[in-house]
Amino acid sequence: MDGMQRSLLHAKLHRVRVTHVEIDYEGSVAIDSALLEAADIREYERIDVFNVRNGERFSTYAIRGEPYSGLISVNGAAAHKAEVGDLIIICAFGVYGDEEALTMKPRLIYVDDANRIVRSSHAIPMQAAG
Repeated sequence: MDGMQRSLLHAKLHRVRVTHVEIDYEGSVAIDSALLEAADIREYERIDVFNVRNGERFSTYAIRGEPYSGLISVNGAAAHKAEVGDLIIICAFGVYGDEEALTMKPRLIYVDDANRIVRSSHAIPMQAAG
């Protein structure tokens, strides 16, 4: 189709650990700014959050946290959907035209138990069938 726009994954923070929940906060997810920069997620950008432990999914926006702190703070109403220690996946999506979509590669960031970057990639590994 001519001129079609597609919404594609542009960034993912894979299995980061929730370090704080703050119900009495305005909202959002505060994220270690080093992680935001590595994933190319901007402050106030819409993010989708998927809780690995309980299956909760929600959308909010990212705010900058202290760099290299490992901070992942789920705030406001979303704090009811996560607990400290939960593993979550944070995704950001972008809208691309057909030509740009053909060559776009997402930034995938993988962390250790302290939310320190251990590797990055531009492709999700294939899963073996079985």
